[in-house]
Amino acid sequence: MHYRKLGRTGLSVSELCLGTMTFGLQSDETTSRAVLDKAAAAGVNFLDTADVYPLAGGVENAGRTEEIVGRWLKGKRHEYIVATKAVGKVGRAPWDQGSSRKHILDAIDSSLRRLQTDYVDLYQLHSDDRETPLDETIEALNDVVRSGKARYIGVSNFLAYRLALALGKAEARNFTRFVSVQPRYNLLFREIERELLPLTQEEGLGVIPYNPLAGGLLTGKHAFAAGPTPGTRFTGAAAERYQARYWHEHQFATVEQIKRVVKEAGQNITTVAVQWVLANPAIRSAIIGASKPEQLNDTLLASERPIDPQLKKQLDELTAEYRRGDSDR
Repeated sequence: MHYRKLGRTGLSVSELCLGTMTFGLQSDETTSRAVLDKAAAAGVNFLDTADVYPLAGGVENAGRTEEIVGRWLKGKRHEYIVATKAVGKVGRAPWDQGSSRKHILDAIDSSLRRLQTDYVDLYQLHSDDRETPLDETIEALNDVVRSGKARYIGVSNFLAYRLALALGKAEARNFTRFVSVQPRYNLLFREIERELLPLTQEEGLGVIPYNPLAGGLLTGKHAFAAGPTPGTRFTGAAAERYQARYWHEHQFATVEQIKRVVKEAGQNITTVAVQWVLANPAIRSAIIGASKPEQLNDTLLASERPIDPQLKKQLDELTAEYRRGDSDR
């Protein structure tokens, strides 16, 4: 396993980060612990979770994933970089969501309790709450860091202009600066290369992309005609979202082309898909996930060596259309 600095910070993180969204849903606690054990044995020291996980069963199940991670971390918390997120709906009250000061301060305490820790290394906004002023949110996050409950802060699913605005507001008030951004990024979704990634490089932010395998489509194991496979993200709680993103004939046709090119190079498509993400200089750590330990076999190999430059060039050209926005198509 290789390690990289998270943006301009002095914090070193494994270049593969274990995402935990499947824990407590597709994976029971025993299986979740086995996934954590396998990732840890390979040198993964970076764990990403969220207070809304698992994404099923309504707000009653929110936090179950953090509880599983917290029990696994007991006695070895100092060995891992732990990241979690807030903003999603976790309760029935109207203020049990969003990025208001009230919710942020409540949410961090609840996450720390579930994770059985005094602090998280990285506290992130899961999405951009447009109904709460950015000034209120960044002030609350500043207080979270100043209180020692989080070491660093980041955002996820922010548009480039909103992230730039947040950075400017924090700088103007001398508040804690965002150090990272967590966007969706893979061979079938490259739009962030146009504005978001250049912004992160100019501002020195660490990029921690999720979905490097496009929800599993880039494993090459799905067939469009057969329909979504049971037990995957295309049929689970996030099925509607993932099918809308990737379950289209055109994307499947592209995957077939990718499989052909990768096979000709004597490589594995799953490993190569993650290697391709890691090859972008803006990327600090790619989030990989699994519902069973053996599903990590091919993704963990991505950290052993970089992608072949010629293969990367072929894949760049093959998927160039996914770099454009909808308005360009």
